[in-house]
Amino acid sequence: MMEDEELEFVEDLEAILHLTPEVQLAIEQVFPSQDPLDRADFNAVEYINSLFPTEQSLANIDEVVNNIRLKIRRLDDNIRTVVRGQTNVGQDGRQALEEAQKAIQQLFGKIKDIKDKAEKSEQMVKEITRDIKQLDHAKRHLTTSITTLNHLHMLAGGVDSLEAMTRKRQYGEVANLLQGVVNVLEHFQKYMGIPQIRQLSERVKAAQSELGTQILADFEETFPAQGSKKSGGPSIVLRDACLVANVLDPRIKQEIIKKFLRQHLSEYLVLFQENQDVAWLDKIDRRYAWIKRQLVDYEEKYGRMFPEEWCMTERIAVEFCHITRTELAKLMRARAREIEVKLLLFAIQRTTNFEGLLAKRFSGCTLNNGPGQKKPETPLEPTNPFLEDESGEDNVSEKDEDLDRPKKPKAPDNPFHGIVSKCFEPHLYVYIESQDKNLGELIDRFVADFRAQGPPKSGTDEGGAVLPSCADLFVYYKKCMVQCSQLSTGEPMIALTTIFQKYLREYAWKILSGNLPKTSTSSGGLTISSLLKEKEGSEVAKFTMEELCLICSILSTAEYCLATTQQLEEKLKEKVDKSLMERINLTGEMDTFSTVISNSIQLLVQDLDAACDPALTAMSKMPWQSVEHVGDQSPYVTSVIMHIKQNVPIIRDNLASTRKYFTQFCIKFTNSFIPKFINHLFRCKPISMVGAEQLLLDTHSLKTVLLDLPSIGSQVVRKAPASYTKIVVKGMTRAEMILKVVMAPHEPSVVFVDNYIKLLADSNPETFQKILDMKGLKRSEQSTMLELFRQRLSNPPSGPDGGPSLSFSAPTPEQESSRIRKLEKLIKKRIQ
Repeated sequence: MMEDEELEFVEDLEAILHLTPEVQLAIEQVFPSQDPLDRADFNAVEYINSLFPTEQSLANIDEVVNNIRLKIRRLDDNIRTVVRGQTNVGQDGRQALEEAQKAIQQLFGKIKDIKDKAEKSEQMVKEITRDIKQLDHAKRHLTTSITTLNHLHMLAGGVDSLEAMTRKRQYGEVANLLQGVVNVLEHFQKYMGIPQIRQLSERVKAAQSELGTQILADFEETFPAQGSKKSGGPSIVLRDACLVANVLDPRIKQEIIKKFLRQHLSEYLVLFQENQDVAWLDKIDRRYAWIKRQLVDYEEKYGRMFPEEWCMTERIAVEFCHITRTELAKLMRARAREIEVKLLLFAIQRTTNFEGLLAKRFSGCTLNNGPGQKKPETPLEPTNPFLEDESGEDNVSEKDEDLDRPKKPKAPDNPFHGIVSKCFEPHLYVYIESQDKNLGELIDRFVADFRAQGPPKSGTDEGGAVLPSCADLFVYYKKCMVQCSQLSTGEPMIALTTIFQKYLREYAWKILSGNLPKTSTSSGGLTISSLLKEKEGSEVAKFTMEELCLICSILSTAEYCLATTQQLEEKLKEKVDKSLMERINLTGEMDTFSTVISNSIQLLVQDLDAACDPALTAMSKMPWQSVEHVGDQSPYVTSVIMHIKQNVPIIRDNLASTRKYFTQFCIKFTNSFIPKFINHLFRCKPISMVGAEQLLLDTHSLKTVLLDLPSIGSQVVRKAPASYTKIVVKGMTRAEMILKVVMAPHEPSVVFVDNYIKLLADSNPETFQKILDMKGLKRSEQSTMLELFRQRLSNPPSGPDGGPSLSFSAPTPEQESSRIRKLEKLIKKRIQ
């Protein structure tokens, strides 16, 4: 029973002392302890085992028990002290709470007292300021009333004075008074519901209307619509009337200006009627001379009559321009058959000069829409004629001297441009037809000059240079473009662009493509033996040195035309109206020049390629099976190198200004020569081991020459472009791999096939068949090899662990080492 009670007590104690994790964590933070008895997961058994781990440790049990009892007594003392300390805590808390409540009640009473006093103070302030607010409102209303009465007095007096002055035509006083009355009347806009104010407003409007009618009548009397101006000179009354018109309805001012311009230019319409001889284009200068005199006469007689801001002098000039444009357009439609190019250009030149004179004299403020600013021209290549200053002469030699000079700021655009000359635009087809004819004659002259002078001579500065006719053509293009843009930036520019396109194509066909040398298929009766002789090797080249220089010159000219045509297109787009820019496209012409360049490079490649053909043919017909020892490079290699050294330096020197196309030539030649060389290698059959070694030596020599091809024969050695070097290495490495496969023994067959797959990586059975033919194997052996080759392709070797080795297998290591050393010595000797 006692044991059961103890167990129940222990369970109840554990239930009572079981705390949540949050409470336990808080206790550990407030009372940190390292004692195992304070741990939440305390286990009495583990704790006892830690105190008595062995039987020998039980000897200290009494000491441990005494320590635990001492700790229990200390805890009991601490608990007893705490419990006793909390006996009076409840009573002290209640007393403190009562004191706090009393303090809060006292604070609340004080706050209420302060609030009552604040409300009384606010009420007192309102009573004090009530009278002051009333006085402020009264003062503001009184001030407004006085101001309104003053304005009303001024308005009433001003209206009376305005009506009186209007009847007396005292325009000088009316001008100032009317502006003041109008300003005062604006203050009464919100009082228009008052009859008296509305009546004054109507009287002002009536006075303005009467002034307008009266001033127009005065001007009509002084400057009648028909007849000449009065001889009495400008009137002071009219000068003051113009000041009044500034204040009146703007229509009055416009009517005055219209009447004056009509009267002032009436004489011009009579003097230059259609039936008058002086009206035709050949006497167009007289029109501009007449208006110049009229403007001087106006400044002397009427310059001070009209206000300066009316810009009457400019208005007279602008009205003259509008009338002149209309009259000239009507006249040219009636006499269109009489218009010639020289006459048209003469009239346009005089007209544009007059428009330029107007731009210097006037600002163009009376024009509704002035022409927009054009974009500044971007700098072009120094050799391009379109870079020159359009205002200067078309002198190419002077242009280079001006490159280092600071550029002058571009003059502002002429706001009067086209104000008269626009009438010539419908007749510019005469100019376009003339330029078509002139360009046709220019192309014919270029063809005749080329035939007379012949191709550029080799060894001269002219070789490979741009043909002079090309620069002449584009200089003429620039002159036409500038001239046409001064005449019109509309449809005529599109028509001129079409003419440019036509003759760019003709230049490409007649001057460039038409003069490229023609290739010949005949071999000239040369034999293989003669081809392999260095002294007679020069006879192989199809093109002479002069012809090579001509091809390079045509290529350089086509490149110049290509770049300059692109600049021409950009310039035309700058000159033409923005709405027509999309219709200017010279891409077709640029493609034509690109075709000329490609054809020129192809001719150079074909020439050098054909010169190497006999040597390669000789290589394929040599008895390689009977070669007994490896010597210096073969004669066919010497022949190929000789042709390369003859042609390439000439081409490189003549294409010095177009290095990228020389690089293209080298790449295209290599892409043509290496496959041809490999095809001729396949024709060399059968080949002995020594013959294959000789061919490998020859291949390495050709590879070295091809790698140095871009700088061969040059004093300045430049590194070949990476793209070119990659092509040479890839192509010639394949040729070397072919020869290494041929040199490999064909027994055992599996090793030979694996070596072929590894070295060539070519799955074409035809190529494998050619290798077998080069080795001179019998048909039966070839059939076995081919069958094995097809099997290895379907199940490729997996390397040293999964099948036979793919490495090159020589008959014996000693023989292979000896042959390699021998080849290295021969190659080093050849390089030296």
